[in-house]
Amino acid sequence: MILQTALLLIGLVLLVKGADWLVDGASVLAKKKNVSDLAIGLTIVAFGTSAPELVVNAVAASGNYPDIVFGNIIGSNNFNLFVILGIAGLIVPLSVQSTTVWKEIPFSLLAAVLLFLLANNFIFGDSKGFSRLDAGIHLVLFAAFLYYVATQLKSDPSEEKIEIKDYSTGKIWGLIFLGLAGLVGGGKLVVDNAVAMAQSLGVSEKIIGLTIVAAGTSLPELATSVVAAMRKNADIAIGNIIGSNIFNIFLILGVSGLIRPMTYNTGFDTDLYILAAGTIFLFFAMFTGKRHKLDRWEALLLLVFYLLYTGYLIGLEA
Repeated sequence: MILQTALLLIGLVLLVKGADWLVDGASVLAKKKNVSDLAIGLTIVAFGTSAPELVVNAVAASGNYPDIVFGNIIGSNNFNLFVILGIAGLIVPLSVQSTTVWKEIPFSLLAAVLLFLLANNFIFGDSKGFSRLDAGIHLVLFAAFLYYVATQLKSDPSEEKIEIKDYSTGKIWGLIFLGLAGLVGGGKLVVDNAVAMAQSLGVSEKIIGLTIVAAGTSLPELATSVVAAMRKNADIAIGNIIGSNIFNIFLILGVSGLIRPMTYNTGFDTDLYILAAGTIFLFFAMFTGKRHKLDRWEALLLLVFYLLYTGYLIGLEA
């Protein structure tokens, strides 16, 4: 058990560092090839914080561990919304742009609702679980979201500038290969040892996926949003979370479903209800207290609710 925990933690560290190395190397390479800051931000940098979830899910889908696949994504989204946004909002009340309130938060809610409808076969009753057709729909909607973000950035040039370091060619390729190796190796360690831990503890893969794996793969989002909040950059703090939740459901579950169609454990429905309710709460929080702002007491409610619910989940397995 101690060895499995240690290997899981090593895997999470490799995932986070691997994503950092890959983004650093790929960003510099793209800049040297005269790729625009906008394109780099939309692809390489945006991919960076979602890379741990993507790799873990690719490994889990390949190994036919659907509870890890869904638990990682749904759990990561709840962790992002309730814990990371809660912590960031306690550091400083988060002002939210009007476009985020009226477009991005509703789009995030759409992602959760659509996942619920497709996974439970309410739309395509003859499909079993999460099919490749469902995955394709997710990827099409992800492309639509990416197009929306691109048009938003073009209309606000101040958001396009990305600070990129200058490395030698050897260091660039070294970072890219190290990043890829860290992601692949870390993803394998996380999935294998998460499954082994579930078996050793006598708990379900669903709980391990929703808690340990989900929190671990959300570390890049946690770091980004907390630093942004400390610098009083609310747009990055909240935009990172909403964007990541959309990426996770549409892109990462879409890719996972293409790798392997998966059965869906309806036990995740409760967690999707909570994700949808939390997103709706965030929307209405924009109109209570100070307009278009997540106040500290609202952030505290998010954080306390998550801690209570997680305790309840663990208690069910005890």
